[in-house]
Amino acid sequence: MRRVFVIRKDLHLSPGKLAAMVGHAAEGYWLALLKASVHARNEAAECEVCHLDVDASIWDNFIESIRTKTICECRNRSQLEKAKSIGLELGLRENLDFGFINDVCLTELKPENEDGTCTVGIWFKPLPDEIAHKISKKFQLYRDHS
Repeated sequence: MRRVFVIRKDLHLSPGKLAAMVGHAAEGYWLALLKASVHARNEAAECEVCHLDVDASIWDNFIESIRTKTICECRNRSQLEKAKSIGLELGLRENLDFGFINDVCLTELKPENEDGTCTVGIWFKPLPDEIAHKISKKFQLYRDHS
């Protein structure tokens, strides 16, 4: 299993900003699952322990194994839409199985969205390698072109 991240090259992210954005996206997926568990716990007062509902294949093949991540690059925002389309064609659900990575523009980037954010990339949940490769083969690995 592996996580795939597709990041825009036209933003010319510094290495630190790139690392931070991928880190935020990676954490965000797991935090969303934790928040859902906490919300469920608050509704069921008799439950004193939060539990995290994770698909057994993700647990066995990602959490209990090698946590592989593939960082790919795309030219621009419109190419991110290509990654989204691939995800949808594979039956993945937006904001559950994949989602956009947005920056709040406090450091390097300028806002491009109405909410004052900038869309940097797209993340995918841990996927079986054969599914992840269907996404990553459409993009090259992220590399420094300076």
